Amino acid sequence: MQSRENFKSFIPAETTIPELTSKAILVGALLAIVLGSANAYFGLYAGMTVSAAIPGAVMAFALLRPLKGTILEVNIGMMGAAAGTALAAGVIFTIPAMLILETWTEIHYWETTIIAALGGILGVLWMVTLRRALIIKTDLPFPEGLAVAAVLTTTVGDGTYKKGQSAISGIWLLLGAVLGALLKFGQVGIRAFQGKIESVFSIGKFNIVGAENEGFVYGGLATSPALLGVGWIIGPRISSYVFVGGLIGWVIITPLVVLATGIPSGVDPIVGFFDIWERYIRYVGVGAMVVGGLYTIFKLRNNLADGIKEAILGLKSGQVEAKKRTDQDLNFKYVFIAIGALTIPVFLVYAWISENYLVSGIMAVFAILFAFVASAIAGYMAGLVGSSNNPTSGVTVSVLLLTSLILLGFGLSGDVGAFGVAVLIAAVIACCAAISGDVLQSMTAGQIIGATPYKQQIAELVGIIAAAPVLALVVSALNQAYEIGSVDLPAPQAFLMSGVVRGVLGGEMVWPFVLAGVVLAFVLILIDIPVLPVAIGIYLPFTLATPIFCGGFIRYITNKRIQKQFGFDDQEKISEWELAIKQTDIKPKERVIRTGLLFTAGLIAGEALTGVIVAFLIISGLTVIMFEVPPVLPGLLLWLYIAFLVFYIPLRESFYKKI
Repeated sequence: MQSRENFKSFIPAETTIPELTSKAILVGALLAIVLGSANAYFGLYAGMTVSAAIPGAVMAFALLRPLKGTILEVNIGMMGAAAGTALAAGVIFTIPAMLILETWTEIHYWETTIIAALGGILGVLWMVTLRRALIIKTDLPFPEGLAVAAVLTTTVGDGTYKKGQSAISGIWLLLGAVLGALLKFGQVGIRAFQGKIESVFSIGKFNIVGAENEGFVYGGLATSPALLGVGWIIGPRISSYVFVGGLIGWVIITPLVVLATGIPSGVDPIVGFFDIWERYIRYVGVGAMVVGGLYTIFKLRNNLADGIKEAILGLKSGQVEAKKRTDQDLNFKYVFIAIGALTIPVFLVYAWISENYLVSGIMAVFAILFAFVASAIAGYMAGLVGSSNNPTSGVTVSVLLLTSLILLGFGLSGDVGAFGVAVLIAAVIACCAAISGDVLQSMTAGQIIGATPYKQQIAELVGIIAAAPVLALVVSALNQAYEIGSVDLPAPQAFLMSGVVRGVLGGEMVWPFVLAGVVLAFVLILIDIPVLPVAIGIYLPFTLATPIFCGGFIRYITNKRIQKQFGFDDQEKISEWELAIKQTDIKPKERVIRTGLLFTAGLIAGEALTGVIVAFLIISGLTVIMFEVPPVLPGLLLWLYIAFLVFYIPLRESFYKKI
């Protein structure tokens, strides 16, 4: 991999322009509240959350432009938005499970606010130690971070015009954003056509141990422009691993289980197939995710050790060697002191909830330490496939499994009180992991454009402090208005968490499938195949893995054509970070990749922004539904057309002349 140590950012390290200003902080806090609230509703309603990095960047630009905000001030506003929406994911994946488990009859405001704030702050602090290890010392693509950087540098710029700069470069970003937004709005805004295609095919009946069951094969595709863009950015290798995971889970293991157990009569085959995957096969991905995450941390041990050594030196000497502006984090000495100090309020909250001081003390230390592990895993996975596709719920399930097992060891099992303790202990770590994954994506954007890390980290803390008290109110209001668990607010992720707690503490957990994932992870390690991309593919719906793979395949064809036309010279290779922000002296070979990066970044930006807009429309009741059961073909044709453009636009000139 190319070293990112000496990466030349868009705003040079030696240049100082307004960044952490009062107007930028206020915009960030406002966006954290607004977008965090929207994400809370969207997650409870649709079972998924949207990263606010790109929408936050666009909205921060709109709010700061009249105030002559610089690109770094816009970035600070975006950081606040990202922190608020990430915190919302951690809250809605866990806290509503308290209602489903009947531990609470309503959302408890103070407990929810304190847990969200503690988890969020802990996530930012641990992320300080992880920033260099995951962003600088690896070659993780961080596709949404790269997309944000492309959006900011193309739309905001540095306020100057350079000789040789091409104004036309922004057209591809805009075109991608418009196409991504239109298709997404047609799918979820007005339901003019389906957003995914899936089908289960019967392959005949087979006699298994004296019983005759019907065999089924599943196939599916989400017609998502953003996932197509993510696949193109992360490239053919990683996208193929994600797809292989999908094949293992959906095309191999689930059909075998269906063949052995059968689908209940009267149940739609797709529903039955999906139900078996969700109840059993998904836990194969969870088992693989736990082992893969720990192994990833082990591989990064030298990078992490460097950060710890630096912190120890700072603790001993009281200062750290001066660094360039774009490499200055919050003071490690105070970060570690703050992390240690957080053990006290975490212990007090757990003691308040459980009324068991011994268990609370042990679990407080566990929460602080395992929050680091969860943050590293979530951050790494966000670096692979982006924040919107990052299976944060999978990390939360892993945390719940370990938390429940520890509580089981203390003799807490089978009653509602134990269920609640397990959920709220895991909630702190879940908020921490959610913050880490989403915020590292935003920190990557800052690294590319030339932001100051410690100022970004302060902006994140502001976003968390602003969002935490409001999110508790929002979740409570939504429960009163729609009732969590109802058709109007199904909260699927919270049901998953409650099922895990009941499974472990109630003795009904599907351990064979978790252990199968553990074994699979060890096998992948032995044959030197990255575990986490495969685990992500097993854990996510197959419809998401398919478009990611299609984007990666298109990138493979693009790379082959570039290699055929220009040859391959590793000495001339330029990183995608550089290409995303490069404004002048762009070589013909570089223009192909840069155009593709801008267009696919636009697809991601357009879909993400539309997801937030639709969430607001749903909340306000302004949605217009064209079809109760939307047609499939129009959406598929439009998606295929966009896929063709992902291939054609970067290479268009090569079809007519040598570029």
